[in-house]
Amino acid sequence: MDTTKSSSEIYIDLSPDLIVYKDGRVEQLNGSVFVPPSLDPKTNVESKDTPYSHENNLTLRLYLPKNSHQNNNQKLPLLVYFHGGGFCIESAFSSLYHSFLNSLVS
Repeated sequence: MDTTKSSSEIYIDLSPDLIVYKDGRVEQLNGSVFVPPSLDPKTNVESKDTPYSHENNLTLRLYLPKNSHQNNNQKLPLLVYFHGGGFCIESAFSSLYHSFLNSLVS
């Protein structure tokens, strides 16, 4: 069976934003500006990425507030944030979400 044709058949064309294929694959046409994990000098919030699913190449971005390294025994509140976009528009690593979460955590 030729899967090349079926995997490239378009189910929904939402150009210029994205295309949904019949095999379930989604192609984002407008690229996002990704921000690497780093120390934000404006908020003093440090971010880092940690993998949680190696087989699917998925990672979590953690944001640590300023002064969190001063007391290793101090428990920090945990906020779980799911960005909008249904995981097909933008990314958790886009500059929009990265800036927002830096200010939220600070």
